[in-house]
Amino acid sequence: MPSIDAFADRISRYLDPDQVNLVRRAYYYAEQAHDGQRRRSGEPYVTHPLAVANILSEMHMDHQSLMAAMLHDVIEDTGIPKEALTAQFGETVAELVDGVSKLTQMDSQTKAEAQAENFQKMAMAMARDIRVILVKLADRLHNMRTLDAMPHDKRRRIARETLEIYAPIANRLGMHATFAEFEDLGFKAMHPMRSERIRRAVKMARGNRREIVGKIQESLSHCLSREGLPGEISGREKHLYSIYEKMRGKKRSFSEIMDVYAFRIVVDKVDTCYRVLGAVHSLYKPIPGRFKDYIAIPKANGYQSLHTTLFGMHGVPIEIQIRTREMEEMANHGIAAHWLYKSGEEDSPRGTHARARQWIKGVLELQQRAGNSLEFIENVKIDLFPDEVYIFTPKGRIMELPKGSTAVDFAYAVHTDVGNHCIACRINRRLAPLSQPLQSGQTVEIVTAPTARPNPSWLNFVVTGKARTTIRHALKQQRRSESVQLGERLLNKALADLDSHLEQISPAHLEQVLGEYQMPQLDDLLEEIGLGNRMAYVIARRLVNDGHDEDHPEQHGPLAISGTEGLVISYAKCCTPIPGDPIVGHLSAGRGMVIHLDTCRNIAELRDSPDKCIPLTWAKEVAGEFNVELRVELEHQRGLIALLAGAVSSADANIEKIGMDERDGRTSVVQLIVSVDDRVHLARVIRRLRTLSGVQRITRLRA
Repeated sequence: MPSIDAFADRISRYLDPDQVNLVRRAYYYAEQAHDGQRRRSGEPYVTHPLAVANILSEMHMDHQSLMAAMLHDVIEDTGIPKEALTAQFGETVAELVDGVSKLTQMDSQTKAEAQAENFQKMAMAMARDIRVILVKLADRLHNMRTLDAMPHDKRRRIARETLEIYAPIANRLGMHATFAEFEDLGFKAMHPMRSERIRRAVKMARGNRREIVGKIQESLSHCLSREGLPGEISGREKHLYSIYEKMRGKKRSFSEIMDVYAFRIVVDKVDTCYRVLGAVHSLYKPIPGRFKDYIAIPKANGYQSLHTTLFGMHGVPIEIQIRTREMEEMANHGIAAHWLYKSGEEDSPRGTHARARQWIKGVLELQQRAGNSLEFIENVKIDLFPDEVYIFTPKGRIMELPKGSTAVDFAYAVHTDVGNHCIACRINRRLAPLSQPLQSGQTVEIVTAPTARPNPSWLNFVVTGKARTTIRHALKQQRRSESVQLGERLLNKALADLDSHLEQISPAHLEQVLGEYQMPQLDDLLEEIGLGNRMAYVIARRLVNDGHDEDHPEQHGPLAISGTEGLVISYAKCCTPIPGDPIVGHLSAGRGMVIHLDTCRNIAELRDSPDKCIPLTWAKEVAGEFNVELRVELEHQRGLIALLAGAVSSADANIEKIGMDERDGRTSVVQLIVSVDDRVHLARVIRRLRTLSGVQRITRLRA
């Protein structure tokens, strides 16, 4: 670990003397603030901030970042307030230090919530000044390098957090060298024995491969010399964690992964990259489908390179990356490669800074829509997936999305309103399911409708954080709206039984009742009723006669259900009611109303309780499809399932699920879940099934 004098000498190569003196002053302030404090390893605590600043100096970071690195633990660990740092070193440095510092008030939080809250705070600080995340990454990198001094459980917790959050952030910002070191150090801490075994195996394999690597490198050099192309060729080593992940995720053996020989060719300019590509393709045959042009279409983190895989000598696969010197710097150091503060270009329209700011803007959008910090961090982790697909809009604009994204993810990436009103999609001009994973190079067109709303089932297949958060947010709003409407209907129904109506209640009395229930406005009370958290008849009695009459009100007819109520009305799976069946509604706290058959055994005890069950009827016109479970007993015969499916289809119904059980060698029992419109439609389906030869009995199953 260098001393402050050696460190000052190093940074004086690219910083002004005045700036070097400011960094020195920050070091001495931190040394005084941390006086008497020691690290777990026994070293004076100030060695840690000096080491963090040293990591940043390798990236040629500006003097304010280095000062913040020196002071990054002062607010958190010494009790010195932010105001004192502002007075000593200026507002910019104090803001950077505050952004890196953890939240201090976490008494009632779990560790997961504390981690999420910390990351939320850091995301907001990153939006103000992107250097916050670079100081934080350097801080975490030094902590990972010195993790051995920590107790075992704490070591694993810090390593897991690094692998889940900080390594993907480094990758997202294009800092590959930091990303690879995070992964290897995290792997060593999480799985020390596995890490050591792979390290030894790699060392042994490297010795065995030396001869063939030399031959390939020599043939590539001759090829470039022959074509008169300048370029530096080097072997490219996979880091330990990436080998482990490929072995585990792709179910490959160690030898299969090490059988691939990887090389990097660094050239002077972009034009030469493509000429070198042509030269190596003439030397060895390229493997079809394995060429990627990240120069024309850079990755989301700004990474640029040409990737190709070739059939080498004796059929050995050779992976080659071709890039310029600038791209090489970019690949290793990402956002820190061309530090804009050095040249004063605060807002370059292109490059990694613009991409990083765009990503951080997206992170803040997730934060605004997320229900809580845990939901936010879950979505950020999803959004940090390193692999992207590149999708074209109909007008030719390129959209970058995580691997596995669907048309719904694409719709929300285009615009929130496009996602919310999406009903269908065309992929390469053909209609396709919304849930179909997208492939790079496809053109996607979204079909929208003004009245369309997000579907809860979308949450089962979307992968981007923005789509997931926006859908949840829209569903909460939709659920509230529907709960308020249902609550109003239930309350007016209860008031009608008392010969009253909501409009007849005086505003003063309504305000008084809302105050008693601690509700700011009427919609909040109606939402509670619609969700089943409060009983309509109790509220109605309170509104009409102050709640003194304990007798149940006389019923004036059941409430009509149309089937289009949405999220706050559901149909019981135990008895599967359909239009035409006699029904009752069971008010379930938080779920709204669940519709049961009035003969359902599951609500037998609640049927006479007006605070739990209310009588219902079907409206004259009911929309939607309803599932019914049928049990069909018939003689076993060839093509049985096809016969049943044909009969159901001929009655204009759909089979949602089918299961079969052979009772003996001759008789089969088939369980069908059939989607129908109403009882009349069901009767038609049953009649069709009865016409099949060998059918002995058809029973509708219900609780």
